[in-house]
Amino acid sequence: MPNKDKPSEQQPSGELVISTLAMPVDTNPNGDIFGGWLVSQMDLGATIMARKRSPGRSATVAIDAMSFLRPVQVGDLVRCYAEIVRVGNTSMAIKIEAWAINQGNSKHTAEPAKVTEGIFTFVAIDKKGKPRPVDG
Repeated sequence: MPNKDKPSEQQPSGELVISTLAMPVDTNPNGDIFGGWLVSQMDLGATIMARKRSPGRSATVAIDAMSFLRPVQVGDLVRCYAEIVRVGNTSMAIKIEAWAINQGNSKHTAEPAKVTEGIFTFVAIDKKGKPRPVDG
């Protein structure tokens, strides 16, 4: 529910990489979507961005600065936006934001709300699983 005392939240930053629907099978005992399900969607989105930047194999090696801001509800449309924030010789740091749109009320379309964000670090790897240059 938007707060009328505050201006609307900022817009997503980065490129849309995932758009999916939160389903009942992914809920915790409180009826909210599991944080682990959300992290897996973010990891998939970051993987898409990593492959776009450095075609070939890559592996998630770290998740930094993860913040859960709001719960995700069953039926929410979840969208992940990614942008590369650092490129090293063999690694890439990708900022990813997850936004949810509550679609439970058919009388109006709710505004998107950021539900979590984090920095995912990937290492480009070769066929043997050894680090390789991002640009190679």
